[in-house]
Amino acid sequence: MSTIHAYSGGLAEALEALAAQLAATAVERDRAGGHAAHERELIRASGLLALSVPTEFGGAQAPWSVTLAAVRRLAQADSALAHLFGFHHLQVAGVLLFGRPEQHEYFLAPTVRRKLFWGNALNPLDRRVLAANEGEGFRLDGVKSFSSGSVGSDILTLSAWHKPTETALIAALPTDADGITVNPDWDAFGQRQTDSGTVRFDHVRLDPVQILQAPGVTPTPRATLRSQVAQLIITNLYLGIAQGALAEARRFVHDDARPWFAADVARHADDPYVQERFGEFRLAVRAAEALADQAGIRLDAALARGDAVSAAERGEVAVAGAEAKVWAHRAALRLGTELFEVTGARSTSARYGYDRYWRNARVHTLHDPVAYKVRDLGRYALDGRAPEPTAYS
Repeated sequence: MSTIHAYSGGLAEALEALAAQLAATAVERDRAGGHAAHERELIRASGLLALSVPTEFGGAQAPWSVTLAAVRRLAQADSALAHLFGFHHLQVAGVLLFGRPEQHEYFLAPTVRRKLFWGNALNPLDRRVLAANEGEGFRLDGVKSFSSGSVGSDILTLSAWHKPTETALIAALPTDADGITVNPDWDAFGQRQTDSGTVRFDHVRLDPVQILQAPGVTPTPRATLRSQVAQLIITNLYLGIAQGALAEARRFVHDDARPWFAADVARHADDPYVQERFGEFRLAVRAAEALADQAGIRLDAALARGDAVSAAERGEVAVAGAEAKVWAHRAALRLGTELFEVTGARSTSARYGYDRYWRNARVHTLHDPVAYKVRDLGRYALDGRAPEPTAYS
């Protein structure tokens, strides 16, 4: 599997530097919530916003397995800012998968040249934004929820419901377009700086060049890979949370924890029950890593097939992605909760902010019910039925 070290321009060094910068203020910013304007500028300055953009438009054209690994690394430090980073690249993927070649250049060349930060207003389950025919384009009106990355973004990907066809369109337009209001009203108890509030559209004009998928169009197997990109971004966020919690628990056990008197050991790390629990943690995280890596490789292979990718090949990506997501979901929640059982009462001090691992995992793992992933895997195991292509599978 390729790694970010294969790319020139100091991208690997930029990723490590960015992760360190985000980690340095993660606890304080999690406590404050709100919009992380300075940290978003750090991401912009890193050059990593161009990681997945094709080289013909000035980007690094990293395979998705590499971009996902970058999401995972940032999530170890700060899963909220990793969410913004990952969802920026998800919108880039949407342009490439849904858009025409001329739209690729129209949107992605300035993305690299001007270091544009993408957000989204694309929640497919929220149909309150309506698209009305207006000349060769459309007029948008309504409100969209769970619009991650919308605050402070330069450009938005959006979905809108088209009543005449009873289908959705997908489009992209500047965040500062007339009639768009981005509301900083995200107030969840975790992932507090993902800017995932609401966006309002009042008589917003949508021109033909901005329409990535018109109403009534049946997406190709290749286009439906967008949901797999999204699911694997989320998977790697969860995995990064679990890895971050494990690393911090290890540090605390070595540097700050005191052994329990009944253990009769000089170091907390020599307590056999602590060792057993860390062994279980490692098993959970390593299994999630292996499944996530394999799913990323399958995604790369499917995307490399371009328009020739088949429904069956797409289904194999979905199965691998579901396996990885279920395991990463469980690992993040487990590590976020059980780390306190090895770090002890002292680790609950607010100055450590260790509760953020569970809070961030708990909020984001509600994105779409993991039980349906397990059901899909059961169907596949029993009858060879791959998950049906949807916005979540």
